Amino acid sequence: MRSLSDTLERLARLNRHTYPHSPASRLTDLEAFGSNPGALVAKLYVPTFMAEQPALVVVLHGCTQTAAGYDNSSGWSRLADEFGFLVLYPQQIQANNANLCFNWFLPDDIRRGHGEALSIRQMIETVVMKHGIDRKRIFATGLSAGGAMANVMLATYPDVFAGGAIIAGLPYGTASTIPEAFDRMRAHGLPQAAELAGLLARAAPSAHSWPTVSVWHGMADKTVSPTNAVALLDQWRGVHKLYGEPTTTERSDRDTVRMWKDETGQVLVSYHAISGMDHGAPIDVRNAREKVAPFMIDVGISSTSRIAYEWGLTPSFDKRQVDTPAVDSPGLYVHAHSLGIKETIEAALKSAGLLK
Repeated sequence: MRSLSDTLERLARLNRHTYPHSPASRLTDLEAFGSNPGALVAKLYVPTFMAEQPALVVVLHGCTQTAAGYDNSSGWSRLADEFGFLVLYPQQIQANNANLCFNWFLPDDIRRGHGEALSIRQMIETVVMKHGIDRKRIFATGLSAGGAMANVMLATYPDVFAGGAIIAGLPYGTASTIPEAFDRMRAHGLPQAAELAGLLARAAPSAHSWPTVSVWHGMADKTVSPTNAVALLDQWRGVHKLYGEPTTTERSDRDTVRMWKDETGQVLVSYHAISGMDHGAPIDVRNAREKVAPFMIDVGISSTSRIAYEWGLTPSFDKRQVDTPAVDSPGLYVHAHSLGIKETIEAALKSAGLLK
């Protein structure tokens, strides 16, 4: 197991060299989004073609990363171009954390109505009001410290989110200092299952329902122990009252997916265990949207595409065969992939006024 000093040195080294040539950003600044008690920056991507009442995906970068760098590698904004949803990137600043980590462990930043959590909530509300977001389709995902902070948002504002995806993250409320945070990263001192579920339940004691959650973790992760994935599952299975074995298990070459479903067949909690993968987000460079970068690992699995599919944002998590969108009417985005060839041609002709 990596020592604390090794981990600190690795973060410091990557902080200097993660993005030596920062990619051109597809994101714009979101200004004036509230009192911003966490002193965060907000970046936004609005696609040219938006769906009516579009969905919103909130993406939280990892330590040493930036919003633009994470977007360039993960492909979230490019996927938004295809399917008409918006992407919001909260971004950390060095004045808050020298390694650009979201402060997922500091009590003043992880409570509803306080600190970084409130800043992100204010960003979301600003985007909702400005762009007519469907409040039933707001989602959060993140990597590492960003994954832990995504978990903070899901825990403290379960009434805001329909679903979340936590990649190489950590459970809510298990640390309150930097030394404790590093201990939890190494899976030292993690609470038992019942206490973990209690920490989550107490984050929003008036919650009537909870978002669906998928947990992603590399089984060879030497920075955040995969034991944290189990702890996350304990938290979310606890509030969803899913106490038994997985309802379904699916296996591919490297991804073992365990799913816990309700009586209607909806997946409430799932776990993607990626064999042989170190610390990072799984991507697939065969997909032109995604690019390798530090902590963005090509394992032939697109977590972005799969997560979007699980949230109902796309008709498939496979690579699209048709890349040209069709516009049926102003402001209404039509998924060319979800249409047959005949329907796609007809949609285009109708758009041009050549077919009634």
